[in-house]
Amino acid sequence: MEILWVLMALVMMGFVLGPILMRRRAGGIQQVAPGDPDAADPANYGFLRQEELDIRMPGPDQDLLEVLDLVQRSQDYRGASQLLAGTETDGELRWQRVQAFAGAASLELQQRPGGVSESPGGQWLRVWRTEKPKDAGGAAVHAEFLVQQAWRTSTPGTDEFRIIMEEAKSACDDAALLSPGDPIPYIIELSVARGLAYPQAEFEKVWLKILDRAPAHMGAHLAALHYWCEKWHGSRELAYTFAEAAAARAPQGSLLAAMPLFAVFEHLPEVNLVQGFYQSEVVTKAIHGALYAVHAARPDDPLLAHVRHLLVFFLVRGERWAEAMNQLVHVDGHVGALPWTLTPDPAADYAVYRALAVAGYEANGGSPATLPR
Repeated sequence: MEILWVLMALVMMGFVLGPILMRRRAGGIQQVAPGDPDAADPANYGFLRQEELDIRMPGPDQDLLEVLDLVQRSQDYRGASQLLAGTETDGELRWQRVQAFAGAASLELQQRPGGVSESPGGQWLRVWRTEKPKDAGGAAVHAEFLVQQAWRTSTPGTDEFRIIMEEAKSACDDAALLSPGDPIPYIIELSVARGLAYPQAEFEKVWLKILDRAPAHMGAHLAALHYWCEKWHGSRELAYTFAEAAAARAPQGSLLAAMPLFAVFEHLPEVNLVQGFYQSEVVTKAIHGALYAVHAARPDDPLLAHVRHLLVFFLVRGERWAEAMNQLVHVDGHVGALPWTLTPDPAADYAVYRALAVAGYEANGGSPATLPR
């Protein structure tokens, strides 16, 4: 019986490693020693070193970075309050900034839980809510903070997780009352709905409130997609249907056309045993939709970097090296996006894919001189 298990394991390894080894024998990407004249060097393309990559955000937002640094250094919330007050209510940028402030407070608390001799991290958020209880921005950040705390510090299905999520639900209600036309409290509630397993009819009620306020909100669609995925409360078919419907009704210039690629990513097999999977019709069609969305989107769309990062992942897996490089020149420097943020070291994971793209590009005749900027 043990011999049989060993043989089965060897067969499985053959499925996974076979295509890679065949490509290497055929003159594709080959591993060489560091310093070898044939070694591909990402630095030749102006890419940042791994230790310089910013894992906080998917792309640059200098105003946010400056305010975040100020708030965390001074523990004074007023800069955050002013920035959110001046950010368009129903836009993608406000949602990203709410997430960033909530995430900063949550990480502070995790790193500095407080004790007898020190105050807990994220104290500025508690002061914000105490001193300005009618501030809609502070209420939204607090609700998102609770959601992030639930996912970060407890396990779904436990009493602790449920208690924090119930508190987050109440915070979402408070935030919605303070800003009736704001979709963000309901976008935050989508994560609560996933964590507390809302019935589909109840989830749809929340979703309709978002559609009434911001029907083309990409961040909201990405949050809703999680609920419909197979690993949560839907199925592969429901997730694909949701994503394809969003892409079909996407207005000109909207990144919603990239939704099917996110649906494919959410349902990737843990171990891929299908040769050519990343060149399959389903994946290829989703990639083309995302490439179209990127081409048509505004250059300053806050979600553009999210789509480009996911494209890097799929284009490298599909050995579409030149196209991967075209995305990398736009996003390099910031790696706070899927799929890298799902790993313990996002910068390292991104750097591996970037190195593969450079190597594949050069193995097929590319060079820094031939890469469009």
